[in-house]
Amino acid sequence: MNKRLFVAGLPFSSTQDELRDLFASVGNVTSASIITDRETGRSKGFGFVEMETPEEAESAITKLNDTDFGGRKLIVAEAKPMEDRHDRPQRPGGFGKRESFGRREGGRGSFGRNGHEGHRPGRGGFSR
Repeated sequence: MNKRLFVAGLPFSSTQDELRDLFASVGNVTSASIITDRETGRSKGFGFVEMETPEEAESAITKLNDTDFGGRKLIVAEAKPMEDRHDRPQRPGGFGKRESFGRREGGRGSFGRNGHEGHRPGRGGFSR
């Protein structure tokens, strides 16, 4: 049965092949992947490695955790199942991240009554 490991502290320039080779020195690697940013494609500095047996996974944790890899200290731990994201509040989408763009209490737009943002009569400026 495969055992999945979480690996953090990866150099941003490291490749999946380098990650696979590092863990292959300890045991049989089933898969290795580095997590990348969706928009930029750059590495996020962490990834996952699947070892063939639980014993090999434990050996990898013991031998590779807190070691130097490409000038950075690795953190190697057993991967935990991903949390269910349905409990997390959804961020509102759209321009300005508001549900009703430009509306304030009282039904006015965001620019006040004279078309100037935050304008209040009698507070600075001149009055008629």
